[in-house]
Amino acid sequence: MTKAEIVAKVAQEIKISKKAAGKALALVTDSIAQSIRKGQKVTLVGFGTFSVIQRKARKGRNPRTGTELRIAAKKVPKFTAGAALKAAAEGKAPAKKPRAKKAPSKKAKKK
Repeated sequence: MTKAEIVAKVAQEIKISKKAAGKALALVTDSIAQSIRKGQKVTLVGFGTFSVIQRKARKGRNPRTGTELRIAAKKVPKFTAGAALKAAAEGKAPAKKPRAKKAPSKKAKKK
């Protein structure tokens, strides 16, 4: 699915213009990029987590000449899929977590 297809689907689903849907998508992606630039994690529950990892410097080889070269250390973006996204990729319904039981209220009526 392309960005244009996502914009069209959002515009159709919530009945707004494609221009407004495009601005909303741009705002979301820009916000994620700004947070990643600052080294922060961005978590969308059920979808996944965007973060930054530090890659170590390493040795590589030029495939054409075979000479060894040094690949510098750098920061790269990372995405970890959430449970619902993993389930969707497998064609399964997302697993539902059991709800916690409510504790009895402190103001229980005495007879």
